[in-house]
Amino acid sequence: MKAFFEVKNRDGMARAGTFTVGEKVHQTPTALDLEEVYPSLAAMTHTNVPLTADQAFVDEYLVQPEEEEVRIVQPLRGEAAAGGCALVANWQTLLERPRDYVATLAALRGAVPPDAAWYAPAAALPSNVPFLVYTGFDLFDFVGVDLMTARGLFCTPEGEIPVAEVEEGTCRCAGCEAGDLGLHNRLALLSACATARQFIGKEQLRELVEMRCRLDANQVTALRLIDQEYTMAEAAAPAARPCRLLANAGESMERAEVKRFAARVVERYVPPRDDVAVLLPCSARKPYSTSQSHQKFVRTIDGRAHEVIITSPLGVVPRELEGVYPAGHYDVPVTGYWDREECGLLAGFLTDYLKAHPYQRVIAHLEGGALEVARTAAAACGIELEETVVAGRPTAPASLAALDEALAGGWKKRSTPVAGMLAWQFGEQVETKGMQVKGKPWRRAVFKGKTILFNIDPETGLYKPTLNGWEHLHGYRVEIDDFVPRGDVLAPGVTGADPRIRAGDEVLVVGPSAMATGRAAMGAAEMVGARRGVAVKVRKVKSLKSES
Repeated sequence: MKAFFEVKNRDGMARAGTFTVGEKVHQTPTALDLEEVYPSLAAMTHTNVPLTADQAFVDEYLVQPEEEEVRIVQPLRGEAAAGGCALVANWQTLLERPRDYVATLAALRGAVPPDAAWYAPAAALPSNVPFLVYTGFDLFDFVGVDLMTARGLFCTPEGEIPVAEVEEGTCRCAGCEAGDLGLHNRLALLSACATARQFIGKEQLRELVEMRCRLDANQVTALRLIDQEYTMAEAAAPAARPCRLLANAGESMERAEVKRFAARVVERYVPPRDDVAVLLPCSARKPYSTSQSHQKFVRTIDGRAHEVIITSPLGVVPRELEGVYPAGHYDVPVTGYWDREECGLLAGFLTDYLKAHPYQRVIAHLEGGALEVARTAAAACGIELEETVVAGRPTAPASLAALDEALAGGWKKRSTPVAGMLAWQFGEQVETKGMQVKGKPWRRAVFKGKTILFNIDPETGLYKPTLNGWEHLHGYRVEIDDFVPRGDVLAPGVTGADPRIRAGDEVLVVGPSAMATGRAAMGAAEMVGARRGVAVKVRKVKSLKSES
């Protein structure tokens, strides 16, 4: 019976898709009796090759199933076919070894084709499925929950408990109503898979994992180690998400999107002026300039300094970037208190920023933890920090008067966010003379004269270049074969891609016969390596055949 996997949606390393067996289509991630799909798996004996085995052992003892659609993969050998199934044997042995879990995951991600389904046999429980899915697994079986049934354990998303300790009314599933523990445990696993699919659809699986992993120290450790494996995590993280980033846990500060934002502010972004910077507190309302406090700050500063917001978890947000994901799209618990670890991380972000972008003067219009962050960063940079909050609150009349006095005599500069945004988003310094942002908040665009160069996505704040806009940029190209796209560009048609491209990035598609503008549905490595799936969601196509 032929089986085939196809990715439909992505959320970091996690995917939602379809696993087709004959004429039956299963929504993934999911649990199945996969020995019915691949019967030779049930007949294989004496083929258990540990994940830590050396090359000689793997070469001698690794035996593959008869079905070509499923391949057993090892860190030392990735043989899965595109659209097939990569079976990672013994994955459950790493669940209590977080460092080995992450190291092996990183090795496998470089070996397994990007459009193969990942199968973790005997590993899935309702309590660990969100984490397994977050790390890239798509298919599971019922072996793990059946073993819990044999041990008399009742499976829940929070963990496994002796069935004798289960309170009446804890669950009303068909298994519990029938007094069938095995059926309950299987249904609980399927329910956990459905929950993971739901959060992938919202692109908030990370938030679910941050919440659920709290009950398992090994999952917390592995999550933190994945964040430290920045190259792997960042390559899978989308450029933007159509949802809020919920920074409700300490691990939120280590997310790939947060680190990428901070890195781009240091490495790509260039401030519009280098004479005076005013460091400002964040606000609960996003973008910050829509809040009453920031409207007071803007009126007081009146164009006489560059405005830089100090915030958790992002660290440093220049005013020009306040609307872009994740700066304009995050929520964080507001208590007015930053702990020592949080202050240390944020001070590091600000130190890097001030070293990369030195100002003649730095004014801190801050209080509390944000002020301590500014003091620490200033000391590290050898900067004499000027403090203007004199009445306890930055918005107090006396504090605003002190800020106004500190800026007295400064020259005003009318700046637009265009140059800063293009540098941050595309990594290029663009001549923006004559470019202006016009339009309503929900439909803004960058014009040069009457020509639209960039539409501004109201959901993410990213600039969406028109074909005219791409004339001002040189990177973020996707190369295709000699054809004119009649819709979205599929991965088999891609011949090359700028390695900086991530899912959600704006890209220019170029080929011998056509060019097109659109949004990447995959990262660069997946575009080049995959043999199925949409690579670029196209908005506008221009045929070049008539021009040749």
